[in-house]
Amino acid sequence: MELSSPRFKALAVTAGFSFWFIIITAGIGIFSFELFGVFLGITIAVTQIFSVKLSKGLDIFAIINTKIFLGILFVFVISLYGIFFNVLRIDLLRLKKQSTSYWLDFDDIKQSTVWKQY
Repeated sequence: MELSSPRFKALAVTAGFSFWFIIITAGIGIFSFELFGVFLGITIAVTQIFSVKLSKGLDIFAIINTKIFLGILFVFVISLYGIFFNVLRIDLLRLKKQSTSYWLDFDDIKQSTVWKQY
């Protein structure tokens, strides 16, 4: 972001503000498209007008916003994997033997079979 133009930084920060505005207002239960339009218009106007003077601040906000967003995304994806593996009864570490697990039991495979590895 440090090499980007101040106007582009302003648009990126506006997108970040918009994202958090939607998340917070939807969580509170007061989201409306009219309110979002007013917020978006004011935010674009302010960030574009003061983009040159706020350039360093926009960099800092963009970095913080990206770290928070990617952190939340990472936690959400890992949580989904945990939920899916629990529902499907997949034991990745093979800690316990389950009758309903989808893992192969190597004791039941004939030892005379030669397996090729490529």
